[in-house]
Amino acid sequence: MSDDAYGATVAKRRLARRLVELRLDTGYTANHVCDILNWGRGKVGRFEANQWKRPEMSDIRDLVRIYGVDGEARDEIEDLAVRGRIRPWWRDYGEIFDNEFPGYENDAVTIYCYMPLVLPGLLQTPSYIEAAFKTGPRSPAWRSKALEARLRRQEVLERTDETLPEFRAVITEASLLYRWGSPADQREQIEHLAAMSRRRNVTLRVQRFEDGPATGICSMVNIVGFPGDEPTLVFVETDYSVEEVSKPESVAGYLQSFERASYHALEPRDTTVYLETLAKRMELQMTDLSQAVWRKASLSAHNGGCVEIAANLPGVTAVRDSKRPEGGAHVIDRAAFADFLADARQGRYDL
Repeated sequence: MSDDAYGATVAKRRLARRLVELRLDTGYTANHVCDILNWGRGKVGRFEANQWKRPEMSDIRDLVRIYGVDGEARDEIEDLAVRGRIRPWWRDYGEIFDNEFPGYENDAVTIYCYMPLVLPGLLQTPSYIEAAFKTGPRSPAWRSKALEARLRRQEVLERTDETLPEFRAVITEASLLYRWGSPADQREQIEHLAAMSRRRNVTLRVQRFEDGPATGICSMVNIVGFPGDEPTLVFVETDYSVEEVSKPESVAGYLQSFERASYHALEPRDTTVYLETLAKRMELQMTDLSQAVWRKASLSAHNGGCVEIAANLPGVTAVRDSKRPEGGAHVIDRAAFADFLADARQGRYDL
């Protein structure tokens, strides 16, 4: 897909930085420039802090004139302003986004995510998004709008041209095993993760319980990198906002922490296998047991405690405790159960 607003947010940020550089070259203070142009004090400061929605071309030309910029440098400034004026899609979701995070995500060439308790927004299914939003205090109208916005954000990973970003994420086993929605919803989410992990631009790693917590990182972190020499930004998600981190030393610290988390998680190929296995296990647990014919094991204990097996279901074998049939059953692939029985008969287990 194409996005007419691609590059607009980064262009506006770069424009702000270039205006600072040009003013400093002249020796002017921001207030001095405001006085020269008969602007209210603070206007230049807002421009240089990138606190504007769209740069006005007349303002930019006034600044270029008093800074004495011409030739290629002037063309560069005006080109950045033109690109920065493009209205991005996320401006239609002002009640959802309180900063330019979706714009930077939209313009990124690399997106790195660490999510300790939930799944990354770019990898969530609609059912997962709805379930996550329902846990908060937001209104149904807000949740509906937020769902729409999040699905729109995900389109960044559907691009087919050179603007497709590299996406790397570290998720945790905990985020995969929470109970939410229906079993079918949960399986759909896991299958979606497995499918995404096989894409050429996606690197997904799972941090299992046995791997221990990541060293130096515990927040929901998005690290976005941009073309050329544009500095990387970090966005830290909280319950109510997404906070921007731009200090170079802080950004470097988050990058180092992300690399440590990646190192201690499963390799990408192993992650895909893990997800596929988990999805298969979920599928088995969804087996309809209403037609199961249960029989007790031949070596039942005299006190009535024993295992019951249903072997009449297609492709699977179900096992349950006869004393607690209401406690549910373990459903196992029939071939895997046959292998287990063969190993048990050969004494490979301490039974």
